[in-house]
Amino acid sequence: MEENIPLITNDAVVFGILMAILALVFGTAASQNPYFKKFYRVIPSILLCYFIPALLNSFGLISGEYSGLYFMASRYLLPTSLVLLTLGIDFKGILKLGPKALIMFLAGTVGIVLGGPLALLIVSFFFPDLLSGTGPDEVWRGLSTIAGSWIGGGANQTAMFELFNPSGGLFSQMIAVDVIVANVWMAVLLYWAVNPDRIDKIFKADSSAILELQEKVEKYRAGIMKIPSTADTFKILGIGFAVTGFSHLVADTVAPYVAENFPGLKQYSLDNAFFWIVVVATTVGLFLSFTRARKLEGVGASRLGSVFLYVLVATIGMQMDLMAIFDNPVLFLVGIVWMIMHIGIMLVVAFLIKAPFFYVAVGSQANVGGAASAPIVAAAFNPSLAPVGVLLAVLGYAVGTYGAYLCGLLLQFVFHL
Repeated sequence: MEENIPLITNDAVVFGILMAILALVFGTAASQNPYFKKFYRVIPSILLCYFIPALLNSFGLISGEYSGLYFMASRYLLPTSLVLLTLGIDFKGILKLGPKALIMFLAGTVGIVLGGPLALLIVSFFFPDLLSGTGPDEVWRGLSTIAGSWIGGGANQTAMFELFNPSGGLFSQMIAVDVIVANVWMAVLLYWAVNPDRIDKIFKADSSAILELQEKVEKYRAGIMKIPSTADTFKILGIGFAVTGFSHLVADTVAPYVAENFPGLKQYSLDNAFFWIVVVATTVGLFLSFTRARKLEGVGASRLGSVFLYVLVATIGMQMDLMAIFDNPVLFLVGIVWMIMHIGIMLVVAFLIKAPFFYVAVGSQANVGGAASAPIVAAAFNPSLAPVGVLLAVLGYAVGTYGAYLCGLLLQFVFHL
C-alpha cells in the first residue's frame, strides 16, 4: 500500500488538535443550546471523539501511522485509566453479573472462527479471482492474521503471520481491512451503547444485575463525593501513574523471562509486554478497591480515568483511513461479510439466552478490539463497567492463538476446495 505523509507530522500539534476536538465535543454536549441537545440525542459524544480524528486521518491532515500518540495513550494513559476506573468498583458485583458475559464472549469467538471461512466462501462465489493467489499471496494466509487480531489482538496476529507466512503486500492490505472494519463496528457499538434499552426489549433481556451494579457504584460515589483539592488530584494521578509504572516494570521483567524460559507459553500471549501491563494495572486497581484508596473515587478518580480513556478513543480514531477501502474493495467485502457473521451469531445467542446488549457489545469488542478498546465500549454504557471489558479482553489473549489457528486451517480448506 502506498504511504502518504500527512500534512501535520508534529505530535505536539496533533495532540493539541485532538484535545481541542475533545473539548469542543464535550463542551457542546454539555450545552443548554436546543440545537446541541437535539444533535447529541441522536449522535453520542463519544462517537464524535472517535469519528472526527478518523476523518482528519482519512483526508491526510493527520496520521495514526506517523504519530506516536496511540502508543503513548495505550501504554501510559490506558493502564492509568484502568486503575482509576477500578478504584471504586464493586468487585463482588462484577462476579454477580453471572455467566452470560462469558457465554457471549465465546459466541463472539465462534463467530470469528466460523465467519472467516464462510465469508471467503460466499465472496469467492461472486469473485472467483479471490482464490487465484499462489504461495505467500494466497489470500487465506492474510485472512488468518485478521482472525488473530479479532480474537486476541496484535500479539496473536503476529503469531498467525509467523505461522502462515503471508506476503508483506498481502499483510499490509489485511491490516487495512482489520483496522477499518473493526473500527466501523466499534463506532456502531458506541452509538448503541448510549441507548441499549430498545435492543434489550427485543431480546427480553434481564439487565437487572448490570443496573444493580451501576446503582450501587453511583450510590457509593454520591456518598463520598466532595470538591477535590490540588492534593486530592495529585493523589489520584500519583496512584494511577505509579501503578502504571509498576505495571511496565513487571512487564519488562516477566515478558522477556517467559519468552526465554517458557517458549510454550507464547501461544497464551504471556510473552507479550502489553498483556502484562493491562493485567497488572487491572489487578492492582481491583486490589486498591478494597483499601482506603477507594475513597479517592469521591474526589474524581473515575472522572480523570474517563478523560484518559477519551484521549485513547481519539488516538484510536486516528488509525482509521476510510480511503483505504478503495485499495482492494473485494478484501473489504470479505471483512464486512465476516463481521456480519460474527455479529449475527452473537445476536442469535443473545436472543436465545436473553442476554443484555451490554454483553453483546463488550463480548464482541473483547474479541475484535482487545484490551485497548473493550473497556472503552464498556465505559460507554457506564464508567463503572469498564473492568468487565478488561477481564473479557484478557481472556481473548488466552484463546486467541487457538481460535485463530483453527480459523486459519478452515480458511485454507475453503481456499483449496
